Amino acid sequence: MFDSLSSKLTGIFDRLTRRGALTEADVGEAMREVRVALLEADVALPVVKDFVAKVKERAVGQEVIRSVTPGQQVIKIVHDNLVELLGAQAEELNLAVTPPAIVMMLGLQGSGKTTTAGKLAKRLKEVERKKVLLASLDVRRPAAQEQLAVLGAQVGVESLPIVAGQQPLEITRRALDVARLESYDVVILDTAGRLSIDEALMAEAAAVSELAQPHEKLLVVDAMTGQDAVNTAKHFEEKIGITGIVLTRIDGDARGGAALSMRAITGRPIKLLGTGEKVDALEVYHPDRLAGRILGMGDVVSLVEKAAATMDHDVAEDMARKFIEGKGFDFNDLAKQMQQVRKMGGLSGFMGMLPGIAKMKDQLAKANVDEKMIVRQEAIIQSMTKVERKNADLLNASRKRRIAQGAGVDVADVNRLIKQFLEMQKMMKQIQRLGKSGFLRSMGGMMRGSR
Repeated sequence: MFDSLSSKLTGIFDRLTRRGALTEADVGEAMREVRVALLEADVALPVVKDFVAKVKERAVGQEVIRSVTPGQQVIKIVHDNLVELLGAQAEELNLAVTPPAIVMMLGLQGSGKTTTAGKLAKRLKEVERKKVLLASLDVRRPAAQEQLAVLGAQVGVESLPIVAGQQPLEITRRALDVARLESYDVVILDTAGRLSIDEALMAEAAAVSELAQPHEKLLVVDAMTGQDAVNTAKHFEEKIGITGIVLTRIDGDARGGAALSMRAITGRPIKLLGTGEKVDALEVYHPDRLAGRILGMGDVVSLVEKAAATMDHDVAEDMARKFIEGKGFDFNDLAKQMQQVRKMGGLSGFMGMLPGIAKMKDQLAKANVDEKMIVRQEAIIQSMTKVERKNADLLNASRKRRIAQGAGVDVADVNRLIKQFLEMQKMMKQIQRLGKSGFLRSMGGMMRGSR
């Protein structure tokens, strides 16, 4: 998400910081470029005008123009205004109520509403430790109720049993009764969608809302639809009233205009982001972190949180023990590291949170770094025998040909992996020679030298 916008803004600010002293004309030119970049990212025109005007007003002040680092000051002003535009701070779901908390999912067909209901149920169960009940009110779309039941089973969450012929209000009433009788913490009501907004859709949603009195009315919109998503949100807010927005498929939206326009136009916060197809690909929306990623500053906080949530602690401890005790690093260890990277969303998910990565896109493209590389490398390791994984010295030409054939790759791919492995092994040995105290002293020296 935001790949194109991030790349353009990074280029604009790089030119600003290289100039040293800035004039009002320099700032004005940069703001014109920012305006074009935002419009090309599909941000709504009124939002762009307001944003650029606020930034320019602050950026041409004497404290910026005469500052020692005016370029950096302008970037900070843009960052602060971007955070304000995106929503200032993360807004959690309102679940601090007398159980059961009622969460109503709204949206058009194809927005990912039912899938998001399943993802949210999984998150509430595993992160918030809530007892969750899923209930599908979609009696029109074929197999919609069955789809939610399958998702519920997949994430280990109970679904309201399907009763043929029941209508949305009857299902809602039954879901609320079951939730109260069986002490559920949260009920997620997955309402029916339509291909477009119509009176029948709004009337049904309004009736369910009046009966259930939900604590959260979450509108699920597809970020890929750009300004259509913003218009949809605006209509639902006017007709039904919503408490928050879930943006799905942000991993496929390189422009990001919907996220930047949503808060300003609807007045409602984005609360969650759908970041992929997997059932755990749902994140809390943090405006400050997203602003950092847009401006090429990375999102190290989210990276650390994701690592803590997804990494296998036993694997991490075993690797740390090998470092300290000087035990050999083999292909089995490399395969475990690859699995951890895939759990964190693959190379793109991992690298997208690193500071300055936007400036390295050309180099990464030339290096042919892609998502399939890890899968190919895992296949190569799996094609090795147990003995070969333990001892890379055994890998002669004939063995390499056999491994390449088994993995469905070229011998050159096998050679590249072996070279990468040997370089990592060499680094491990250097760390081991330093010892634990020497390694820490070395790291301390590096940190002091980087200041």
